[in-house]
Amino acid sequence: MNKRRIGTTALEVSEISFGGAAIGGLYRACPREAAMETLQTAWDGGLRFFDTAPFYGFGLSERRTGDFLREKPRSSYVLSTKVGRLFRPVPDDKVPDHSYVDPLPFALDYDYSYDGIMRSVEFSYARLGLNRIDILFVHDIGTYTHGVEQTKLHFRQFMDGGLKALEELKSSGTISAYGLGVNEVRICLDVLSRAPLDCILLASRYSLLDRSAEAELLPLCRRRQTSLIIGGVFNSGILATGPVHGAHFDYQPASKDILDRVGAMERIAADGGYPLAAAAFQFPLHEPVVASVLTGTAKPANLTRNLELLDVEVAPAEYAKYDPYTVVQELG
Repeated sequence: MNKRRIGTTALEVSEISFGGAAIGGLYRACPREAAMETLQTAWDGGLRFFDTAPFYGFGLSERRTGDFLREKPRSSYVLSTKVGRLFRPVPDDKVPDHSYVDPLPFALDYDYSYDGIMRSVEFSYARLGLNRIDILFVHDIGTYTHGVEQTKLHFRQFMDGGLKALEELKSSGTISAYGLGVNEVRICLDVLSRAPLDCILLASRYSLLDRSAEAELLPLCRRRQTSLIIGGVFNSGILATGPVHGAHFDYQPASKDILDRVGAMERIAADGGYPLAAAAFQFPLHEPVVASVLTGTAKPANLTRNLELLDVEVAPAEYAKYDPYTVVQELG
């Protein structure tokens, strides 16, 4: 599989990467055997960039990812995890519900400070059982998670101390790169306008359906030489399933407007002779500032199906047909 460079660093990642939320039990239980089989399927498919986070299963995803990668040559893969949440043990009946099924028995506290990030890294080493992390992403710092007022506090905490921690970790060689791991554009612009970032893991905001990142973030990333890792290319599933009953967009049931737009996109794909899912999966890779497209699942068959979408030929000229204005005209 082809590789692309992260920012101005020497780090190179596979164009398709594996996201570890599902193997931490996101929305449905994931037995350990299924997690290991899915990770092996990713490896066999040529994926060499693995992303996880303490939040995924409250440590479960990190443990499983570390267990899988421990026997692999350390130079053969890139590993990222995240900072911004610290976990503390609680009784089983006090484990909070954050949509993870059968998570480890912890509760979380947000901490984007210097000490919080340093502690988070130490805890991640212990959970992973590995001695090197390549990339650290500051996880879910922004109004989507925290609301306006709390975001102001967390942003100040990060800029006053957390950023220094990341800079020290990189300059010492402990990590090779750092950035944000978020699903909103505004916080990326706010941080990137004030501080250098090697990369941003952005979910759901640069897709065929949601172009939120196009107007300001992509040009800024080009100027700052900041790479993007794009997750959520199917926008919570609707670009893979089509506008079927129960389809979701942005973690919610899709509105009629979204269903209609995706229906128009399906007609464009059918006219071109390829599935819409193939165009959606390949779309971000046509942008040079994108280093990798992240795909996450706990089912080997689903991962294999996604990787097969790379073999579907979608002519570059087809993507102009998915311009939002063109799609609206198609609805016409």
